Amino acid sequence: SVNATIAKPMEVFSLALQKRAVKIMICHNHPSGELKPSSADKDVTDRLIQVGIIVDTPVIDHLIISEKSYLSFADIGLFDTLKQSTKYVPAYELAERIRKEATEIAVKRRDIEIAKNLKRDGVDVDTIVKYTGLSVEEVNNLRVRRKK
Repeated sequence: SVNATIAKPMEVFSLALQKRAVKIMICHNHPSGELKPSSADKDVTDRLIQVGIIVDTPVIDHLIISEKSYLSFADIGLFDTLKQSTKYVPAYELAERIRKEATEIAVKRRDIEIAKNLKRDGVDVDTIVKYTGLSVEEVNNLRVRRKK
């Protein structure tokens, strides 16, 4: 309609996928001339960003245009904010992110324990760094009880 329209992901991505586009930029007009993104503009962009990830055709920006000017979501920082949103991230993707973070935390804890044991055994800092991947600062900041 003149006042609002709903952008359906299938319609937005259809031609881009048919033409094998590697990225897309969303653009729509505000006939009123008001360039401020509405909550619906933000929500649709959020959703389309996630769809782009799923179909491997990333959205790189969203422009709102009027007769006299334009607004770029990327230029005002809104696009990066929306990329961080998890509102439309599929549940399986969120679960995978959580699993990955948990694994990274477990590996870091393991490396710290190994470093503590090596430090306790008197192994030099450079060797500990080499085998654990921790930084010199991290190794130096480890507090360990010395062997009796």
